[in-house]
Amino acid sequence: MSPNTKKKELDFSSFPPGTVTEFTTAVCLACIFDIFTKQLGMAPRKAYSEIRSYSPTITELTSRKATRPFFDTDERNPHCPYCDSAKRWHSRLDTYCVEGTKIGDAARRSFLKGLPTKDEKFKVVQVRSDRRTAFFEWLDTLRVRLDLEDDAWLLEAGRALLERREPKTQWNEVFADTRNIRKSSRLEEGWEKSGSRLFLAPSLYNEVLLVQYLLSRSHKHGGRTFDGRLTLKELIRRLRYGGYLQSHAVNEGDQYELLEKMIEQLSGTGSVTLYYVLDRRDFLDKTKEAYSRYR
Repeated sequence: MSPNTKKKELDFSSFPPGTVTEFTTAVCLACIFDIFTKQLGMAPRKAYSEIRSYSPTITELTSRKATRPFFDTDERNPHCPYCDSAKRWHSRLDTYCVEGTKIGDAARRSFLKGLPTKDEKFKVVQVRSDRRTAFFEWLDTLRVRLDLEDDAWLLEAGRALLERREPKTQWNEVFADTRNIRKSSRLEEGWEKSGSRLFLAPSLYNEVLLVQYLLSRSHKHGGRTFDGRLTLKELIRRLRYGGYLQSHAVNEGDQYELLEKMIEQLSGTGSVTLYYVLDRRDFLDKTKEAYSRYR
């Protein structure tokens, strides 16, 4: 990695929890230089200039399945899956999706204003989306971060939803000694702490179960939750008997229609503005290094 790369990590600590999603992908500069010089017939210097100004699409940067010249890898010394080039030809592109919220507006404006503008090291793309899409992007990022083989993920998933639901609460303090989350039989809404146990009102607890199910349903048969491994049918039965479906006016349809309606209740409806921040520092540094070798 170049000495100039990643001089300073971006600080999102002032943003409400659950409103920033990170996407990381690798890009093969050998592939890109070959495209510009061999296929498009550009001289190396012209290709270098074009590549520096190149800006991938949001879809390319955030897609679950990378396509050439992008690729995903966990290897320490990877080779390009397309041209077999070594690590020195690879660049890392980090993209951060900031979900527009009223509580986070001040932090977002301050953050974007503080980004350096020289050499277009950062690019910001504003996209109008819907709350369901934003919810599933958050869910996908959470799934990647959690270790579903470790039982501790259940508590972490519950905390993640609570942070997203109540971003003003100091959840670090609440979870400092919390060992488990339980459903309260006397709370009508909200939560309360008792020793190492965090009690949630039935409706909030059921939302945690739903998030846990969505996170783990493709991991093994059924989805793991605080109430054990549940199939979709079993989850719906529990939510129905617990009054969750009736309280949210989700009563009709087959199990898949009910699931869609529950997700809509959980994610919310309407539009939301997403701010994609593309960190191009590593890309620019590695492109310069690649050009010096290519010419």
